[in-house]
Amino acid sequence: MDANFEVVTENKKLVVGIDATNLRQGGGRTHLIELLRAANPQIHQVSKVVVWGSQSTLALLDNTPWLEKVNPPAQESGFLKRTLWQKFHLSDAAHQTGCDVLFVPGGSYSGNFHPVVTMSRNILPFEWQELWRYRWSLTTARLMLLRLTQSQTYRSADGVIFLTEYGKSTVEQITGLLQNTIIIPHGCSNRFSRPPQTQKPIDTYTTDQPFRILYVSIIDQYKHQWHIVEGVAKLRQWTGWNVVLELIGSAYPPALKRLKTTIQRYDPETRWVHYKGGVPFDQLHEVYQQADLGIFASSCENMPNILLEMMATGLPVASSNRRPMPEILGNAGVYFDPEDPHDIANALLKLIESPHLRTVLSNSSFTASQQYTWARCADTTFAFLTDVHQKYAQKENQNRR
Repeated sequence: MDANFEVVTENKKLVVGIDATNLRQGGGRTHLIELLRAANPQIHQVSKVVVWGSQSTLALLDNTPWLEKVNPPAQESGFLKRTLWQKFHLSDAAHQTGCDVLFVPGGSYSGNFHPVVTMSRNILPFEWQELWRYRWSLTTARLMLLRLTQSQTYRSADGVIFLTEYGKSTVEQITGLLQNTIIIPHGCSNRFSRPPQTQKPIDTYTTDQPFRILYVSIIDQYKHQWHIVEGVAKLRQWTGWNVVLELIGSAYPPALKRLKTTIQRYDPETRWVHYKGGVPFDQLHEVYQQADLGIFASSCENMPNILLEMMATGLPVASSNRRPMPEILGNAGVYFDPEDPHDIANALLKLIESPHLRTVLSNSSFTASQQYTWARCADTTFAFLTDVHQKYAQKENQNRR
């Protein structure tokens, strides 16, 4: 009987469940959409994928014969009801649907279904120095709670997906060594892909057609937009170049207040600093294509989509020197300390004054970006889900002997 169990387990078609109940916006939802769009689960012996989520999230998923979308009524309620449904009803739903493995990309799960695979996307709760930028606040309390719940999830999960080596090492400093892990970087949408353009000397830019430095990111405590403003102010003072800074992104109110204060100090008439708020994600590639140089100044990231998008758009890149940025950009950018405006100005000076350097680095970063595809991410993810199921089934089979 046990031998027959092993044979059936190896050859059966699997059902994969995905908990999307807390993927309601941002990078987590984008990851799910692109992952399933690029997926070919049948090659991994997966016959069906069941996704539980809100109506708004499920509506964004492509309709395919192997995908089943389930909208529990609680998912259209408040945060508490959604959380209670995940804790007390998701496991039963997975069993009733015949799931063989449950994927929880949101990082927090307290049910009793096994095998379960989770994913580390948010590194901020595990970086105490970065977390403390919020001081004593509700944001700090929320992040500390996430640190607790996600740590428990990672320890109890049958498999954990990390985006970068840095993300894995940072989390394991808190959780201890985790038994079954894998590094699976996410991809970058093809619509961002544009080979580097010809790099022109800085003296060809004018007041009417200035050199555009672009920083796309939420205005937040660890993103350091105010230091970038001060760094560009120094650069303009040193050189007199026709350089402007464009900031794109929604905002955390205390950080936005600090940014506006800095802009008022260095460019009160907003002649060369332009904060434009958020831009819809499906229009973001057009914003990159209008820029001459991309800058990324975060001090806390797991795997920044924005850095990948700049690389894929063929922009020369000036980047924060904090990990994991060098793990992704490698030797294809110029680095700076994101909390040192003088260092920021020097990095920009080095890049902008040399069209040759911009050409070399933009070509290198564009080439490096090509390895980050959603097809590769999806294939590796479903292979890992299948592997986790097989290992769990083998373990269960041994326990029955």
